[in-house]
Formats: sequence, C-alpha cells, structure tokens
Amino acid sequence: MTQQWIDIQENGIYMSVEITDSGDVRLLHLSTSPSDEGLLGTEEERSVRRIVELQVTGEDQNDHHASKYTGTMPGGRLKYVSHRDVRNDYGRKIEIAMEDGSTGVTVHYQFYDGISVIRSWTEVVNRGKDSLPLEYVSSFALTGIAKEGAGTWEAKSRLRVPHNTWHGELQWRTNTLPELGLTKANDFSLKRLSYSKSGTWSSADLLPMGCYENTVSGTVLCWQIEHNGSWHWEISDAAQGQIYLQISGPTENENHWWKNVAPGETFVSVPAAIAIILGGFEQAIGELTRYRRVIRRPNVDNVQLPVIFNDYMNCLFADPTTEKSLPLVDAASKAGCEYYCIDAGWYADGEWWTDVGLWQPAASRFPGGLQEVLDYIRAKGLIPGLWLELEVMGIHCPLADQVPDEWFFMRHGKRVIDHGRYQLDYRHPDVVQYADEVIDRLVTEYKVGYIKMDYNINAGIGTEVDADSFGEGLLQHNRAYLAWLDRVFARYPDLVIENCGSGGMRMDYALLARHSVQSISDQTDYRKFAAISAAAPTAVTPEQSAAWSYPLKEGDEEEVIFNMVNSMLMRIHQSGHLADIQPDRFELIREGISYYKSIREQIPQSLPFWPIGLPKHGDSWLSLGLRSAEKAYVAVWRLQGGAKEVMLPLQGFQGKELSVRCGYPKREDCNWHWNQQEGVLTVTLPAEFTARIFELQ
Repeated sequence: MTQQWIDIQENGIYMSVEITDSGDVRLLHLSTSPSDEGLLGTEEERSVRRIVELQVTGEDQNDHHASKYTGTMPGGRLKYVSHRDVRNDYGRKIEIAMEDGSTGVTVHYQFYDGISVIRSWTEVVNRGKDSLPLEYVSSFALTGIAKEGAGTWEAKSRLRVPHNTWHGELQWRTNTLPELGLTKANDFSLKRLSYSKSGTWSSADLLPMGCYENTVSGTVLCWQIEHNGSWHWEISDAAQGQIYLQISGPTENENHWWKNVAPGETFVSVPAAIAIILGGFEQAIGELTRYRRVIRRPNVDNVQLPVIFNDYMNCLFADPTTEKSLPLVDAASKAGCEYYCIDAGWYADGEWWTDVGLWQPAASRFPGGLQEVLDYIRAKGLIPGLWLELEVMGIHCPLADQVPDEWFFMRHGKRVIDHGRYQLDYRHPDVVQYADEVIDRLVTEYKVGYIKMDYNINAGIGTEVDADSFGEGLLQHNRAYLAWLDRVFARYPDLVIENCGSGGMRMDYALLARHSVQSISDQTDYRKFAAISAAAPTAVTPEQSAAWSYPLKEGDEEEVIFNMVNSMLMRIHQSGHLADIQPDRFELIREGISYYKSIREQIPQSLPFWPIGLPKHGDSWLSLGLRSAEKAYVAVWRLQGGAKEVMLPLQGFQGKELSVRCGYPKREDCNWHWNQQEGVLTVTLPAEFTARIFELQ
C-alpha cells in the first residue's frame, strides 16, 4: 500500500486524512482553511492523530494515559480498507472503512449543503467467530485542535461548557484550559478535562454540548451529542503537545456501558454534530441552528408557532378541575392562545405523584367528565392538550403489581425506584403496547391535539434485563423509546408532543429531532427566567423553545411586560391566572400575543445573537436578538443593580441606517438611540425589572 490522501473541501470545511504506507488512517486536519504542510507536523506528531479510538476488553491500552481514551486497542492497529465519497439528500458523505483482523470499523462524516457542520459517528462490526467486548468507541476524534495560530495552546484556547440545573438551565461558562486545571507540565499530561452525564436525564448538570475556541486563529469547534441518555466528551493534551477532542456516547468507565458484540453483529455509536467555523461562538450557534432545522422532523407546528396555554406554572399547579378550568379557557381564548393544555393532576382524585400509570380521568375533578372540558376548549377555538409522563409508573399504581418485573428497569434483581416511580423499559413489547393504547385513547377518544410529555425522574445508569451491562440496557432502551416516538408521529403526524424533563433536564437533539416543542425550564420566578430564556437558542432552535410567561395575580404592568418579553422571541408558553388579572394588565397580555403573531412567521428563519454576550444569573442587563432577512428583533431586560441604560453593540449593523422602534409594548415610555457610525443601540429602561422588544429594520 502506498501513501494516500483524502482531501475534502465542503461548506467552508477542509478535511485532510492521511493513509500511510502501512495503512494507518490519520485525521490530520479539520478546519476552516486548507491544510498547511507546516502545521501537519512530523511523523511522530502525526502518529497520534488517530481518526478513531476503540478499546476492547482484554486488549492493551498502549499509552501512559491514566483515565484518558488514548492509545486504545485495537484502535491503534486498524488499517485502511476503503473509503466512499457519495452524496445523499443532506449533502456529501465520507465513509472510511478500516479493519484489524475480524474487527471492522467505519467512520462516517455527513456534510450538510450550505452549512458548516458535520455529523460524525462510528460503526463497529464483528466479522469473527468470537465475541467482541467493547468498552469505548469514539463518535468523533480530532487531535491538533489548537495547532493553528501562533502561541501556546494554554494562551490561545478557550473552552465553553454549558452548565444546566433545575430552575437554572443554560448557563455557559468560559475558561482557559489552565483555569480548568489543564497545563503543559510535560510533553503530555495525564490530566484531562472530562465531561459526562449518566442516566435518563441527558442534560441534568450539563447540556450534551461544548465549544472550543482558538482565540488566535479565530476558529471555533462547537458540538452537540445527539443522544437521550448517557454521554461523554473530553479534552486533553496528547503526546507531542497536541490538544485533542474526543466525543462519545456511553462508556464503561464513566457510564457503566459495556457491549459484547456477537459474531456478525454491528454496533453503531451515538452521533455527534460539530460546527466548524471561522468566527465566534455566536456564529457557531448560528450554524448549529441551521443544522438543527435540517435534521428536525418536518412539522406544521414549527412553521406556524401557535401560542400555547398551559395551566400549571404559577396557576393551577397540578390541581385542575372543571370549575377552575372553564374560566381559564375563556381567558386563554380571549388573550389569543391557540393550544390549551391541562397539566398534571387530571387523572388523580388526590395525591397523584406515586399513583401515575393508569391515565384515566379523575371523576372527582371533572363531575361532567373530562370530555366536557376538552369539548369546551375546542368550542372556544383552541386545540386541547393533556399532560403525560408515559415513561414511568408510580410505585402505588395498581397496574405496577400486575405486570412482570421485565416491564421495568432492574438492577441487582430489584426494580429501580426513583422519586416514587418505576422506570418503564421500552424494549418490552407489552410496555410499547401499553404506551400506544394511552396515546391512541387520548388522540382518538379525547381528540387531544397536544401532549405535554414530561419526565421527572433520573433512573440512573441503566438496567440489567437482557443486557451485557447496565449502560447497554439503558442505551437499548433509549433507542427503543426513540423508535416508539417515530411510530407515534407516523400514526399522528399533526400531533404536537412537547418534550419536558422537569423543564430542561432532557434537552438533546435525539429527542428534539422529533419533538416540535421543548420546555426550557421550570423556573417559577419570572425575573430569574429571563437569563434562561435569553440563553435558550444556544441549545434549542427559537421556534422549539417553549418559554413561560406567567403574569401574577397581584402585580403591576411592568411585571406583565417582563413576563411576555421572556417568551416572545421563541414559543409563548402562556400561563398564570388570566381570569383573575386586572383588565389593564390583561390587555398587555393580549397586546403581547397579538404582536407575537405579527412577527412569528420570521422566527423559524431567524438566527440568534447576543449583543452584550451570553446571559448569566446575576447580570444587571440581558439581551437576546433574532436576525432574519427582513428585520432584527432585540429583547432587552433590565434587572437589579447597574446603570439605567445599556449600550448594545449590534455586529453587522455598523454604518447602516436603521429604523428602530419599540415593538412591545406599543406605548413609548422608554428611550433609545441608534448610533449608526458605531453600530450601537443605547436603551434606557424606566426601572429595575423591566423589559422591552425592539424592532430594527
């Protein structure tokens, strides 16, 4: 075999793969500019730039690695077999096949026409007679991410990590690698920056995302792991002082995943998408936004963006009745809402948390039947919806004692219990039948057009039932649940199913490639919600981000306005006791929804920007913008502390003559000034905890 090169130029991305005389496959370059021979390094430096890492039980891990996934075997022995360069409906696709004896590995890179994003995953096939026990498979591996630009990687590298917690979602933090503990102490380090999540909440603690920036070259890698379960990524310095990034789904060490691939069987890793751009974080999120729209299931909901009313937040709080619901339906209709969702509690006479599972209406709550309320919702011109938590069964649900243990996650011979619920296993055909019957009943009998699918537990590392490991049981369940969702949407393509996991504890594009709506938080304080709302487009497209607006019973007009601004550049998730709000404040809600309807058709084509940077809890001012071909919309929030005015640099608008107006509220009780030469919009808001939407044309 003689040396070969696979050189790719696609959508502003340049890829160079070297195939050595001995058949080693190396990913030497993946960036926004053509490869430079001077940056490709010596033979010794190039030898560590493996295109994939693969560790099998019983094999040596031939490196001084500590916990790092370097020097894996048989990953280091894989030899080139062939490659394919094809086109499909998305764009160009590169497949590079390798083998080591009976182990076959194919690395897949999917490009997307006009978008600077690749999707990467790895396929492992066992062609031998013995089993192939996997401990680790990289979905994406790239060594040399800091090779461009002068200076040390310590000085020029920045890592953005998205922290996530209940009521405090979407909080990105940026650090140098030394600030996080990774410093060049030798030719290479045993230290790694490792980020993982185990369990059924894919975005608790951290979003399945990350971003690396080279401040000298101006290049950015921004990635998302497209999986609804456990995942792992790490950054460290490899031999020869090169920084690497490796992304994977579950692993044995971090996530209790171990897969015994049988002869003839194929294992496919979790996919990851990587934006590769020349620019900054904002531009990278813009490319991921465009990519997310391409991979998402086409649906009318993400085009028309109907306004959602949900009776939970700062409203009925899981205590719906006919008496309470009917006035709210009237008020929601009058305000201009288009969906009306009855949240938790509709199926239980009393305490419902540990009883869920039968999903039958509670007669005590609805004396005339639940159908009476659903019919009333439709009569008022709204599409009715119901709350479900269909992946769990309460420990006191009568059905739980009537079905076998195999319906549920099991560990060490016991059912897994978390927060009073069992975790259903969607690999079991009877569980799937049970779930189908619930969905079919809601859609065909109750004529429900909207389902809020919540998920309020973390069932942990997985299940031992019919699995090689706990983590493999979880991975199989994760994929079975996605397959079930696909079948539901195939049966009911117009059904809207909101994805919720105690708010934003399960925000990932395995689920969001299917669901049209994502609840971004359970935060009950509208003032704190602003920082979550302003950051939401980093992880979810604006048209999928359901942001709460829940005016209080007793409040003032500025409180109503602030609540509305929290949601108006995304999906309005309206709540609050609308039937009991003073008329002048109610009119501000109506005005906000009416204004939203006048701009919403542009949201699915808009890209987000942040004039004063990403929001943090505790900031005095926040701002989020959406830029479409026709206009830009800028939300501005004034919180506590700081000055009375804020200067908003609007990148790309310098030197342009703009028409600026306050879009919401229409009353002009705040001041603003556009500095055309400097490209700065200065806004003065009347008091703390006030907010406005501005239009720029």
